[in-house]
Amino acid sequence: MKTHILVTNDDGVTAPGLLALAEAVRGLPDVKVSILAPDRNWSGGGHVKTLERPLRVREVTLADGSSAYTSDGAPSDCVALALLGFFEEKIDLVVSGINPMPNLGHDVTYSGTVTAAMEAVIWDTPGIAFSLGSVDNHLGALDYTAAAKVAETVVTRALQHKFGPGMLLNVNIPYLPHEELNGIRITRQGLRVYRDRLDKRVDPRGKPYYWIGGDSPTGTAEEGTDVGALINGYVSITPIQLDLTMYSAIPTIGDWGW
Repeated sequence: MKTHILVTNDDGVTAPGLLALAEAVRGLPDVKVSILAPDRNWSGGGHVKTLERPLRVREVTLADGSSAYTSDGAPSDCVALALLGFFEEKIDLVVSGINPMPNLGHDVTYSGTVTAAMEAVIWDTPGIAFSLGSVDNHLGALDYTAAAKVAETVVTRALQHKFGPGMLLNVNIPYLPHEELNGIRITRQGLRVYRDRLDKRVDPRGKPYYWIGGDSPTGTAEEGTDVGALINGYVSITPIQLDLTMYSAIPTIGDWGW
């Protein structure tokens, strides 16, 4: 029986990174690929579940002529739709991306790319998120060739070793030609440094409004982290679980005199 892989993203169904990922996994043996992705860009949307309105799904044709489905829901909605029965055949693996920018450290809580994979974990299905470490303000179309080759390798290994459904893999790929990549490192989440600022403005009617802006985030290039690996030209693979409990704090808080 073929392995059924769902491809999704947070940039929208027409994003070139999604097509690159779909084409990469389509080439694997004994694999069936289905695509269900948002109909618009949800970058930075985080983990969303739509409950107060119906979700619409329609079929579309991608740039290579292949068929896909798109929804007016968030990335996590698309995954939930797929895993709860939109497709008749059970989904065995969810792959999300390829995002045009990296998702490192605390980015995973914002990223629709990563939270789509988180939604898979909630439904006991393995998930892998792929992001490209392109430079900020890159001019022209991005080249996903190397990232697609990495995705093919990672998915192949994941299918061979059947990693558990309680874990997702967050994969960040340097924006380099494939032959210039230094290899793959298994990492922990690093420290992402955000430089946001609040811009207060006034509209033509004299009412204030606010814009969250600032410079692009940076990170601390510590050895063993996703940030450090990416900066040094390595593909970073970070295994992530959804249990956010800070176990070391349980005894301390227990001594607060409850």
